[in-house]
Amino acid sequence: MSSKKTSILIIGAGPGGAATALRLSYLNIPCVLVDKATFPRDKVCGDALSGKVPTLLNRLDPAIMDRFRQRFTPIDVWGIRFVPPNKKMIELPFKVGYERIPDAAPGYVSKRMDFDAFLIEEVQRCDNIELRLGTEIGSWVKTSDGYTVTTKDKIESWDCRLLIDASGANSRFSRKEAGQKIDNDHHAAAVRAYWKGVTGFHKDNFIELHFLEKYNPGYFWIFPLPNGEVNIGLGMRSDIVKRKKINLREALDEIIVSDEFKDRFKDAVQIDPTVGYGLPLGSKDRVLSGDNYLLVGDAGHLIDPLTGEGIGNATYSGFIAAELAEKCLAENRFDAKYLAAYDVRIERVLRTELRLSYRMQQIMQIKWLTNFLTGIIFANPKVIEVLCRMYTDFELRKQVVKPLFWWKLFRAKSGKLPAIDSSVSSQ
Repeated sequence: MSSKKTSILIIGAGPGGAATALRLSYLNIPCVLVDKATFPRDKVCGDALSGKVPTLLNRLDPAIMDRFRQRFTPIDVWGIRFVPPNKKMIELPFKVGYERIPDAAPGYVSKRMDFDAFLIEEVQRCDNIELRLGTEIGSWVKTSDGYTVTTKDKIESWDCRLLIDASGANSRFSRKEAGQKIDNDHHAAAVRAYWKGVTGFHKDNFIELHFLEKYNPGYFWIFPLPNGEVNIGLGMRSDIVKRKKINLREALDEIIVSDEFKDRFKDAVQIDPTVGYGLPLGSKDRVLSGDNYLLVGDAGHLIDPLTGEGIGNATYSGFIAAELAEKCLAENRFDAKYLAAYDVRIERVLRTELRLSYRMQQIMQIKWLTNFLTGIIFANPKVIEVLCRMYTDFELRKQVVKPLFWWKLFRAKSGKLPAIDSSVSSQ
């Protein structure tokens, strides 16, 4: 068995692992990136790319998203349709008064088969990333100064100072070495299917989240894709699925033929089998670092508990891991105390947002409250202008989960909104 040395080894070449490797490369730091799959390969997902993704990738190279759009022509997304149990649909643009320019879209929808393959192509452009596809990791052993990682066939191994685990929701390293057990109260089950011919979309490709009373807390999604295809799915918290004994595949079929959706699907055809997957949600505080290792993306349970979106947080955590790795190499420090800086930054840029999403998920479980709040929004279109700013205004998002925010809106006279100021955020 041949053994090699590398400062940094990354397990998993999905968005989290690829983003980590790319950020390292642009910092002129070599690494080894290993994945058991060969690309392109399918990955069960909602396929939505939040605004974090183009923003972060453009920091590496302003031309990177241009290459992606030219290579795969993703759907440009300009907002979201939010449909609560009372069926009063609210349309929230991501940018108030936006002008639709596809090259400057705040978000996209692209099949993971395409997006992940593109990231691999970007990795292959970098001479300082050793990419090993079709290579499954079988074991790892903690050493005095890092890890020895061995392939399943025991043909190769690497000695690394820093192991970055980005191997996804089913990560063995995350569970067995880092002790990140699945907690059904902070985990979701979901099913996804690809269809063609679904109608009724917003002209500017708003993605849709339908919060159905029967499947609360959870939602049915409809996301437009290129070539007239559509990603649809249903996700719910795993503890609820287990307690209510819900078969999500059967539930998805039931939703499609229900009175609410049958007209939109009457001429549509399913083009791919319905598949299921798990979502480790970021609603529970976890320690994502230890001696000589960091957990990135789904391996670190960083999926948004309200929307189920994980690609943006995987990309962001990958960048954070790479930037800390640069400091580790400069200081020759890879111990748990030093690597705890990863958790500090995750707390600052991601964890607070995840807690807010969890709080909003909890609010969504209260039917009368959700209907009351959406009734306020539906009755006063100007409120929508305030809520649209949530996409880019994190401080506003913190206010939205506070009762005083909604009390001021409720008391506001028609056409006159209360100021969103520090007096609200300080409550």
